Amino acid sequence: MMLDVLYFAWLRERIGQPRERIETRAATLRDLVAELADRDEWHASAFADMGAVRCAIDQELADLDAPLDDAREVAFFPPMTGG
Repeated sequence: MMLDVLYFAWLRERIGQPRERIETRAATLRDLVAELADRDEWHASAFADMGAVRCAIDQELADLDAPLDDAREVAFFPPMTGG
């Protein structure tokens, strides 16, 4: 499946781009993260601590075991804080 992957804040800085369009066979977010981390050292660095990363599938928060099914977009971003 073709998927738009968006990176925000320090993830974008580590990976070096705000978005990329990829072809993947990943079934879940966890599979996608593993696939992306295997691409290069920049992706591996961004996904080294998944406790510091939140995910969304088609603009809805999702956990790592969420299925990608027919997703069009996945976003990765740091946790938000309020104030």
